[in-house]
Amino acid sequence: MQTVEPAVATTRHPLDPLTSEEVQTASTTLKKERGLDGGHRFVYVMLNEPAKKDVLAWKPGNGTEVDRQAFIVVRDRTRRKTFEAVVSLTQEKVVSWEEIKGVQPSIMLEEFMTVDEVVRKDPRWQAALRRRGVSNFEMAITDAWSCGYYSEIDGAEKGRFCRPLTWIRPGPGEHVYARPIEGLIVKFDLDKMEVVEVEDHGVVPVPAKKANYTADRISDPENVPYFPEGVRKDLKPLEITQPEGTSFKVIGNHVSWQKWSFRIGFNARESMILYTVSYNDRGEERPILYRASLAEMFIPYGDPAPNHYRKNVFDMGEYGVGMMSNSLELGCDCLGEIHYFDGIVNDNDGGPLPIRNAICLHEEDFGMLWKHKDFRTEETEVRRSRRLVLSTVATIGNYEYGYYWYFYQDGGIGYEIKMTGVMSNGAVPEGVTPKHGALVAPGVYGPHHQHFFSIRLDMMVDGLRNTVYECDSEGLPPGPNNPYGNAWIVKETPFKRESKAQSIINPLAARYWKIANNRKVNAVGQPVAYKLMPGDNVLPFYQPDAFPIQRAQFTTKHLWVTKYDRDEMFAAGDYPNQHAGGAGLPQFIKSDSKLEDEDVVLWYTMGAHHAVRPEEWPVMPVKYIGFHLLPHGFFDGNPALDVAPSHPAHHVHHNGH
Repeated sequence: MQTVEPAVATTRHPLDPLTSEEVQTASTTLKKERGLDGGHRFVYVMLNEPAKKDVLAWKPGNGTEVDRQAFIVVRDRTRRKTFEAVVSLTQEKVVSWEEIKGVQPSIMLEEFMTVDEVVRKDPRWQAALRRRGVSNFEMAITDAWSCGYYSEIDGAEKGRFCRPLTWIRPGPGEHVYARPIEGLIVKFDLDKMEVVEVEDHGVVPVPAKKANYTADRISDPENVPYFPEGVRKDLKPLEITQPEGTSFKVIGNHVSWQKWSFRIGFNARESMILYTVSYNDRGEERPILYRASLAEMFIPYGDPAPNHYRKNVFDMGEYGVGMMSNSLELGCDCLGEIHYFDGIVNDNDGGPLPIRNAICLHEEDFGMLWKHKDFRTEETEVRRSRRLVLSTVATIGNYEYGYYWYFYQDGGIGYEIKMTGVMSNGAVPEGVTPKHGALVAPGVYGPHHQHFFSIRLDMMVDGLRNTVYECDSEGLPPGPNNPYGNAWIVKETPFKRESKAQSIINPLAARYWKIANNRKVNAVGQPVAYKLMPGDNVLPFYQPDAFPIQRAQFTTKHLWVTKYDRDEMFAAGDYPNQHAGGAGLPQFIKSDSKLEDEDVVLWYTMGAHHAVRPEEWPVMPVKYIGFHLLPHGFFDGNPALDVAPSHPAHHVHHNGH
């Protein structure tokens, strides 16, 4: 019998993201076998991740090869249908092809970019601009905001829609969001690529001032703010060098640094993914996380005006964070000795679309790690902290989001999102003070809004059997157990079933959540554990029966815990676009699975509250939000005790000493 060689090498790690060649192979195979025509548009072509047990059992050359597969979402624009496919890259054949009824996949890049061209030609839209004194339609831009869901007419089965909003660019190359067109809303059919209707809720004067932020334009007297002398000239260079090279090692998508080891993934929907995070503790490789990734975003606006109440976007599920990722630049996005990872997404014909330098990896000084001075002997021991940084940045319309994972020498893991870019604004008549936002420039206001991020943490603390505890500090009542009135304890309550495993932060009780492996104990007999330490947070302000909050129920709790299910990946469900609500986490917990001593997944939701300030115009200084995973009895003492002392610094300028 003739041996058929596999089309794709099976020695690649099962979690490596698809290469350009694999994206092309997957789409070509599907087109050929299913007879797809030009009306079939490729929304996503991504790695179809193997089962967890197969990944953990896999080792190069041990006979545990895993079939390498692509997962594909296709929109049939002609027949207005959505399909999911799995293609075996190893065998170059279609494994499955299924219509998914009653859903709308993410808005595609070609759709977003084509909206401008079509809307500009619509006579109803042109007439609305003329009523506002605008006749140069080529200087107008539209952003294809997702449709949302407010009644059955918005439902996914009714069609594929978006609702573009309009701005006017003051001049070539100038800030496009300087002049919002208030009261003008378009309903657009993305399958037919045509304007369905134009709403005009009344003329509001177009703001007159400019809002440029480039260095060569901020000295323009028409600009707000206006800096007559241009950029600052008193800032001296700051250089970061590592003359002996970096301390991390990269082989393919595997990274090792100090005692940390993990793999990096990337796809068009989630962007950066961490896999199989472990820490080498005195020669033992100890797992902590199997998979960590962004699981959804939700950005609701708190203004009931026609242009703004529909602004409640699911940026990940309705657009795709990886698809919008930037190519990062040395010295701008990242500073120091950098290693970059490219990201491979797909165009809507199914071809590969590489994003160069999509992920940045570097080290940075992080101040003091630990210190103590024996004041009796004057002997001092101090160690400086260094952290490993993984970052990626996505531009989603007006906003930029930077996503950062940090690894620390004390066993801690941090996650942080940096928000910048331009607020989605509106226009108001002169003399009007907006009730649901703040004036940022003459005639321009920023509606108050919030940003919610769900992070999926597939835990594996020293193994796959973990239990999650809610930990609150509480003072004891007066009595024999608190004779002096000062006693307090940390009360630990296990989450036993999914139906009861939702919680919100409680900073007055110093609340955190502990993920413990009760089958393993440390040197003092405690179960080994990590704890999730929340940072700043908030809840949404929607009324309970409002449509958007039905679609974003994951934001109503800061923590959800579920039993692992490989099909449960996204906090608002697989297809939030035009969905009526109830999908995702509310659906996942209906099984009410047992959680103690199980393979558990934590879903942590962070809410950034954005009450707008004038200082955030015309481009926002970075706003931060994040959390930490910290060892909590995982180690037998301070794991950073063996960090080497730093060498005394030698600088030319050091105050003469």
